[in-house]
Amino acid sequence: MNIPDTNLPRVVIIGGGFAGVNLVKALANKNVQVVLIDKHNYHTFQPLLYQVSSSGLEPDSIAYPLRKIIKKHKSTFFRLAEVEQIIPESNELITTIGNLSFDYLVIATGTKTNYFGNKAIETNSMPMKSVPQALDIRSLILENFENAAIADTEEEREAYLNFVIVGAGPTGVELAGAIAELKNNILPRDYHDLNPDDMHIHLLEGANRVLPPMSEHASEKALTFLNRLGVKVSCNTIVKHYDGKTVTTNSGDTMESETLIWAAGVTGAPIQGLKPEAIMERANRYNVNHFNQVEDYPNIFAVGDIALMATEAYPKGHPQVAQPAIQQGHLLGKNLLRLIDKKPLKPFVYKDKGSMATIGRNKAVVDLKHYKFGGFFAWFVWMFVHLMSLVGFRNRVIVLFNWTYNYINFDKAARLIIRPFKK
Repeated sequence: MNIPDTNLPRVVIIGGGFAGVNLVKALANKNVQVVLIDKHNYHTFQPLLYQVSSSGLEPDSIAYPLRKIIKKHKSTFFRLAEVEQIIPESNELITTIGNLSFDYLVIATGTKTNYFGNKAIETNSMPMKSVPQALDIRSLILENFENAAIADTEEEREAYLNFVIVGAGPTGVELAGAIAELKNNILPRDYHDLNPDDMHIHLLEGANRVLPPMSEHASEKALTFLNRLGVKVSCNTIVKHYDGKTVTTNSGDTMESETLIWAAGVTGAPIQGLKPEAIMERANRYNVNHFNQVEDYPNIFAVGDIALMATEAYPKGHPQVAQPAIQQGHLLGKNLLRLIDKKPLKPFVYKDKGSMATIGRNKAVVDLKHYKFGGFFAWFVWMFVHLMSLVGFRNRVIVLFNWTYNYINFDKAARLIIRPFKK
């Protein structure tokens, strides 16, 4: 892998997500050698992936080169690779570009889409966990519009204009709102030969309300906003089968749709090599202590979505969102330096800064510790928080410009089929 030999302790970090990037920053120019490994050469700001899917943003506005993050870090190296196995006995990794030894290993691989064992849905639905997947959804939506314009039958046109989103968590709700804005603002102007009333957005949720992780106040507000946008919401509804054409639910109902977007859950993405007891089987997350050390491996750590730290407040682990990952990565950087200096480690305590979701233009819900609100002010708060959380000044400027342009012109400027999607 051409990593220079060193007398400094070597910290290897697998994954350039929120946890990995904040850990790299915490170790910048310290007395350690840092090696960051990721299968992509960029960090993805996943909370805004849905805007790439719905033509609101170009992918380079929410992605940031990992090498640019570390360019001023003297002893930090990046390698574009996938880690295939961990060999804890010899403190070694097997990767697609060679083997690498480590003194300390940090696993920050995040999550992958969870299909709950349903192979038909896995084969035929559209996931949205990465930039390429978001671009596939964008292409498919726009291709569906084009195909609907030349459809020979009403049934065929209906299938192209039926969009089914499974999972009414923040991702599903935000995507449903964004696609509804395409229907309300773009379809009437760009496709004069299509009737916007023929387009339908179905949001299906297995729980009894939308936004199950948030408060009931947020759920009620979000449902009101979705209804105003024309989204058809169905709770207590589980998709049992999808063959690429027909959606079948637990009630036996069916609907024809060329597009089913799966936002119904995630599962951890562990790496082979550690003993099975180190992983919580149901969640696919590493069992870690309050210092993020993987159970029975004092020099191997897990942070972010892949880590399950059971506490009194969070017996099933912390929420798999950005803030726990950011906070764990930042603290672990300090703790690794303390560990090297043989100082006591500081336990991780999650500071919950609240949760939020946006449902289209001027509509959002925010849950804070003592306040819960929705509407325009919540939408403004959502925009500010996400804008400031983006990595890189350039990305913040581009996103702000796009949001301003879209707001003034009721437009989504990234309506480009650059890479046609084929099922």
